[in-house]
Amino acid sequence: MKSYALFQEYIWLVETIHREGRLTLEEINQRWLRTEMSEGVSLARSTFNRHRDAILDMFGIIIDCDRKDGFRYYIFNEEVLGEDSIQNWMLSTLSVNSILSESKAVQSRILLESIPSDGENLHKFIDAMKRGVRIRVNYRRYGAEASNSSMKLDPFFVKLFNRRWYGLVKFPEPTALLFTLAFDRILSLEVTDEKFEYKKDFDPAGWFRDSYGIVRDQAVPVEKVVIRAFGKEVNYLRDLPLHHSQKEVAASEGYSDFEMTLRPTADFFSPLLARGAAVKVLQPQWLANEIKAIHQAAIELYNQ
Repeated sequence: MKSYALFQEYIWLVETIHREGRLTLEEINQRWLRTEMSEGVSLARSTFNRHRDAILDMFGIIIDCDRKDGFRYYIFNEEVLGEDSIQNWMLSTLSVNSILSESKAVQSRILLESIPSDGENLHKFIDAMKRGVRIRVNYRRYGAEASNSSMKLDPFFVKLFNRRWYGLVKFPEPTALLFTLAFDRILSLEVTDEKFEYKKDFDPAGWFRDSYGIVRDQAVPVEKVVIRAFGKEVNYLRDLPLHHSQKEVAASEGYSDFEMTLRPTADFFSPLLARGAAVKVLQPQWLANEIKAIHQAAIELYNQ
């Protein structure tokens, strides 16, 4: 069987069990036979078990069996489906691809958002990570008339945020400064043969854990932020939280309060400002003052 067809079966199995909660193998088979993938052939227990093993290896998802509940299968570690991991990203991407491939008859009615691939430089960066070698980069920051001089850097990890790819890099010793590059501003990138040491205890996921996006300004302390959302914005924030730490702490008729703990850096201003009068910052006061001042400046601009 072709790899893509197998991926489709893996995705179908995960989504079916996740959606239904708990299913016996017989119930899984009943649903399987309703799909075009089955071609009328039942899912053998041996095939099912091989799929379970492959899903664990590729995506880290454990499909377990509860013998006390009538030998029903369920996803043991559902929390991984909400993590920002490469496995979950792969699962989501393959799932969407599977849906689209079965929807060619209406493809003109499915509109997608373009995400720049930055393919060649992204490929080189990841190749350098795998080989543990430094890269040489020519880079131009926004507002700069000319590019920075060629920099030799240690490639640490990549991150996708707001339809852009970023790379965390480090200057070699003795500077050892870590900072973020935007791939769309890289003018040239070369992979060298010079080795560097990547410490295995470094935590890429933890590096931006207290950040809204890709800004990690140590001068801005981590603190509790509380915002009040009005009307339909309450539902939007419930469905798409601004930060992984977000939780709803109060609800009333017409509004709800949401609390999160992060560094409220300048990039965090944008999602607050974009919501206009649908969101109000309750604390900290300095952030409320900052957002208010920006709104007032915009009003003055329109009054000119």
